[in-house]
Amino acid sequence: MASDVPSIMSQSVRTNRSSFSSSNGYETQSHYSAITNGDDYDSDGSNFAPPTPMTLSNSIPAELAGAIPLIDKFQVEGFLRSMQKQINSGGKRGFFSKRSVGPQDREKFTFEDMLCFQKDPIPTSLLKINGDLVSRAVKLFQTILKYTGIDSSEKGNQIGIEERIELVGKLYKQALKRSELRDELFAQISKQTRNCPDRQHLIRAWELMYLCASCMPPSKDIGGYLSEYIHDVAHNSNTDPDVQVYALNTLNALKCSVKAGPRHTIPGREEIEALLIGKKLTTIVFFLDETFEEIAYDMATTVANAVEELAGIIKLSAYSSFSLYECRKVVTASKSPEPGNEEYIGLDDNKYIGDLLAEFKSAKDRSKGEISQCKLTFKKKLFRESDEAIADPMFVQLSYVQLQHDYILGNYPVGKDDAAQLSALQILVEIGFVIKPESCTDWTLLLERFLPRQIAITRAKRDWELDILGRYRSMENLTKEDARQQFLRILRMLPYGYSVFFSVRKIDDPIGLLPGRIILGINKRGVHFFRPVPKEYLHSAELRDIMQFGSSNTAVFFKMRVAGVLHIFQFETKQGEEICVALQTHINDVMLRRYSKARTASNTSSINGDIPTNSKPPIADVGEKRVQDLSKALEECEKTAKQLSDELNEKQKKEMNMQEEMETLKDMLRSEKKSLEELSSEYNEIRSLCEEKESNLQAVLIEKRNMEARLSQLSKGELENNTKKELVEATNQVLQKIQDELRTRNSELHAAEETKKKLLNEKMLLEERISRLEKKKVDEIRMLEKDLEQERKMTKPRISELEKKVAELTQKIGQCRVYSCNQR
Repeated sequence: MASDVPSIMSQSVRTNRSSFSSSNGYETQSHYSAITNGDDYDSDGSNFAPPTPMTLSNSIPAELAGAIPLIDKFQVEGFLRSMQKQINSGGKRGFFSKRSVGPQDREKFTFEDMLCFQKDPIPTSLLKINGDLVSRAVKLFQTILKYTGIDSSEKGNQIGIEERIELVGKLYKQALKRSELRDELFAQISKQTRNCPDRQHLIRAWELMYLCASCMPPSKDIGGYLSEYIHDVAHNSNTDPDVQVYALNTLNALKCSVKAGPRHTIPGREEIEALLIGKKLTTIVFFLDETFEEIAYDMATTVANAVEELAGIIKLSAYSSFSLYECRKVVTASKSPEPGNEEYIGLDDNKYIGDLLAEFKSAKDRSKGEISQCKLTFKKKLFRESDEAIADPMFVQLSYVQLQHDYILGNYPVGKDDAAQLSALQILVEIGFVIKPESCTDWTLLLERFLPRQIAITRAKRDWELDILGRYRSMENLTKEDARQQFLRILRMLPYGYSVFFSVRKIDDPIGLLPGRIILGINKRGVHFFRPVPKEYLHSAELRDIMQFGSSNTAVFFKMRVAGVLHIFQFETKQGEEICVALQTHINDVMLRRYSKARTASNTSSINGDIPTNSKPPIADVGEKRVQDLSKALEECEKTAKQLSDELNEKQKKEMNMQEEMETLKDMLRSEKKSLEELSSEYNEIRSLCEEKESNLQAVLIEKRNMEARLSQLSKGELENNTKKELVEATNQVLQKIQDELRTRNSELHAAEETKKKLLNEKMLLEERISRLEKKKVDEIRMLEKDLEQERKMTKPRISELEKKVAELTQKIGQCRVYSCNQR
């Protein structure tokens, strides 16, 4: 066959063909010399057989070997018949417009010809598809011809990049959501890449193949054939270099799209243009501390690709436990965003970055009256026990940031001492050690930032500041890294430490103790339940108590043991799959750890030559283990009862001491009353004496006045004068003595009155104190009796239940041992 096509693109593989049996059982011979019909029209070997029974050639080149199992999916005869009609109606004689010399006979059309390049539109689809989609398949091929430049080249003008972008968008719109049309599109494009006579058309066809493979995969069957064909072209040494580059890119893109599936949204104009010109688009990924990094992406970039790229940017070597999350935050126009109202939704590794950004944009456009904030966030999926052995600085830093974020949100309820210590450690990590940290301009902001709001309201602000400041000053010898490690260590020691948290709504609670909204925390120890407002730790279920769990798109359930009884709890959430994956991962870690320990122990025993002579049956081992667990629980109950008894004894001792103190106070009160009575009697005596002296004084004064009157009547004489003087002096001396004694008695009376007032006040205070002590004693006795009775009620049934279980299991173990002895 004569051909002017270069060997690298159109080596005509039409020689030495043998017969081929088609899917419908017809068989024919194919001749590959150029033949001429009566009208001197040359054919390149693609002329159709007469409209007699249609037959196919069976000779297939190596590059189409992968299509042989798929022959049933191609409508070979229907396509040839329709093509014959189209050629006849158009006045043409052949499928490919090639001329040759010499008389020729009509050649029968083959399956290989059907999958070769052609300039003319196709009359029907290449594959057997739904009849409603045939017309769309024909339009797809017309778009392919226009994109590769076949239509425009005949008109003498080349297609520009803007029109190419528009044509690719049409192809996406038609085929992206329909798997049958996707297969048809890939079959049509691969057809145009085989035996193409023009290099520019060939490059455009491979470019289109790359664009389609980047956002949608073919079906499994067509994908296998297509991958094999593209691989052969990409690794063929005779392939054109430009074509080889497109083939390699297409092969890589096809691997990603087959794994991730088709795009959910039609790629935008900027994505198509970026892929065409070899440019990368960029977007921002945030961390939990509000820092961010810029990553590059294209149409085919998935979440897994983005995580790997981001890990390389920040130099994170161990990134298997990290992923991208969609952070949603809805803020009304009147309110500012509050910390803790954001929702983090885990993203599938196969989700396309382009789809995510398109969803963010549409969500923002749909929100009315609210500001919808959506962003990509990089954080850990879960904390595993193996994380503690990783020393990568970036890994430790990101773990610290996530735990700090959860702690500040209040997901880790702690006491006041731990809260003050954790705040001091965070401040040290933030600013290092400063001699006078309170002089820093951001000191108040740091206190408010690193202290959870719910914990901060439990004490006065000044008390918190003094406590944190004292703890901070005691950390003079700690570095930032030491403080970070101490912070992680404190949170790790909590029962719910290193958890990942999920907000859920209660559907079914058999016990009836859980609130409507709950926060679930999942770590290596089990599942932990928290009340969201106010944030409060409620209950924990260990991994060994969780018998079964599962999830749907809107819910998750746990079948777990509570107080020895199995219950099924159901919760409404869209993160059920993440919850189950986290739980299963921790369970797998526990099982692997046990398996490795058992294997190590068996290897050690085999090395030491210790071959066990008698092995216990598995049932006995399980029973003994259960008995041990119950014994431990019983011991814990006994310890609790003993502890409560000790507390009761201690409180009784305190009560006796208080009674003794009260008796002492009563004795003191009685003695004070007696002293008061004595003072009162002495006061009365002094008062009576004062009254008596006062009456005597009045009598003396009257006598004095009488004597003065008599003396005034006396006549002259020296004797009389002397006598008068003596009498007056004597009278004055007696009067002065009486006045002095009166003043003394008055002062004694005043002192007695002051003492009386003081004693009365002390009496009132003592009576009040005695009444308070008696009331306190009665209240404490009542509370102690109530607590003791409650603890007794709670402990007795549990102890009896545990004793019954121990007896039952002991009986079962005895039976198992008898059974094992009989077996031996």
